[in-house]
Amino acid sequence: MYDYLIVGAGLFGAVFSYEATKRGKTCLVIDKRDHIGGNIYTEKQAGIDVHKYGAHIFHTNSEKIWNYMQQFTTFNRYTNSPIANYKGEIYNLPFNMNTFHQLWGVTTPDEAKQKIASQRQHAGVAEAKNLEEQAISLVGTDIYQKLIKGYTEKQWGRKATDLPAFIIKRLPVRFTYDNNYFNDRFQGIPTHGYTAIIEQMLAKSTVKLGVDFFDDKTHFMRQAKKTLFTGMIDQYFSYQYGVLDYRSLRFETEKHATDNYQGNAVVNYTDSETPYTRIIEHKHFNFGTQSETIITKEYPTEWAKGDEPYYPINDQRNTALYLKYKAIASKEKDVLFGGRLATYKYYDMHQVIASALETIEEEFSHEH
Repeated sequence: MYDYLIVGAGLFGAVFSYEATKRGKTCLVIDKRDHIGGNIYTEKQAGIDVHKYGAHIFHTNSEKIWNYMQQFTTFNRYTNSPIANYKGEIYNLPFNMNTFHQLWGVTTPDEAKQKIASQRQHAGVAEAKNLEEQAISLVGTDIYQKLIKGYTEKQWGRKATDLPAFIIKRLPVRFTYDNNYFNDRFQGIPTHGYTAIIEQMLAKSTVKLGVDFFDDKTHFMRQAKKTLFTGMIDQYFSYQYGVLDYRSLRFETEKHATDNYQGNAVVNYTDSETPYTRIIEHKHFNFGTQSETIITKEYPTEWAKGDEPYYPINDQRNTALYLKYKAIASKEKDVLFGGRLATYKYYDMHQVIASALETIEEEFSHEH
């Protein structure tokens, strides 16, 4: 008999179990994968920390969250500065003065602003009805055609004219020569990978891997007084109102006998012909000097039940459906719901941690 059954050994479940065991509670953590860490799982290959489920770069504006993480790891000084490859032309991201100079040869912010304004005017978009019009009204036609259209259509598997405008309500546009993708005060990659952090968080819990909660939901829930569920909320309720949609990803990882394959951790392929959206070269996250390298190509795919869910599709239909599940979840006795899949929300890592700590506060506030 445990105090808590935690379904999912990802970041949310791990933070919760760490805080609960610190307070003297017992936790049983189960996960259907054969490893801990969920999507932030990193695995050593050829001495390189490989991000198995896509690039995870830790960044936050919260000193509290940054300090919280310091108890488990040290961070290097990695700064996320992806580049875009459009048919062999290279551009800096996010859109900044380097990008504008590469595109138009302009050198001052005023020239760049004029260029964007004239393109915006020329396009004549009054009321943006879709993603294409929204993007053009924000950054003009050149940036849209070369750096947004192909990438976005691959990402979502839909034409930009069929995607809602709200997906890119704001595009980061900077009139400085700054290639740092994030504006946050704190940023870095854990020097020993993410898995090592999760191991420490779960150290005082009982962990069972390769175990599917849905094989015997009742049996598992009987083992604890309360359950924290971090899986898909619609699956928990047997899809009774219907299925929530996601976009999925497929990864192709390759080893290359070179010490440096692309010169950057992240290169986005923004044309529509290249089937993948980006290539990640893992060693650059840790400034690795190994004699070989490991790269991962990322292919967005349509999601079907049973596939790995990555990005929730927060359109009107899915949002309305989620709210129905949320309403019955709030009535579920002795069950807590948390994390990306249980709240049908795209979270960055720092947001997951903040949310898990809030859940802990609520859960234990009555004990003081």
